[in-house]
Amino acid sequence: MVIGRPREFDVDAALDLALHVFWRKGYEGTSMSDLTEAMGITRPSLYAAFGNKEDLFRKALDRYVDGPGGYYQAGLQKPTARDVVDHILYGAVDAMTDPSNPGCLAVQGALCCGEATETIKQELAARRAKGEQDLRDRLARAIADGDLPAEADAGDLARYVSAILQGMAVQAAGGATREQLRKLADMAMRGWPPMA
Repeated sequence: MVIGRPREFDVDAALDLALHVFWRKGYEGTSMSDLTEAMGITRPSLYAAFGNKEDLFRKALDRYVDGPGGYYQAGLQKPTARDVVDHILYGAVDAMTDPSNPGCLAVQGALCCGEATETIKQELAARRAKGEQDLRDRLARAIADGDLPAEADAGDLARYVSAILQGMAVQAAGGATREQLRKLADMAMRGWPPMA
């Protein structure tokens, strides 16, 4: 039986480092040299541990969703529709303006992708659509439970919240402050449908 050499690096720590490179530079703007330098590993080690650049990006995106982007899934568990949206919007503000986390990877990761990275654009679009669908399902439940007015449209409300989130992500990437983004969230919450 052939036994390979043990890894000489912490896979989780390396993945966190890769996440931050993708976050700062986007998928297309990140080179393999950027990744290996930031992670402190060789290309063969990167390929052995994570696969190719696209595989590594997907793993980094999963890490983002479970870590800095975790406010979204936590928000879906809140007891009322208003609490759900409030938690998601203000959680996004905090995450997007955290100095150690440069914005929203699901939006920023593909802002400048060309044709060669079409699969990554599609992956990010699919993940954003899944998040919107999860919110739509949660708001539909709120309508069925009488937490939102019966005439409310869960799809329209979910699209509204998604548009606010994506707009805030672009604003954050452009340097908007926490205070400025909180004002946007405040305006969105003032326009949120009243309870049934």
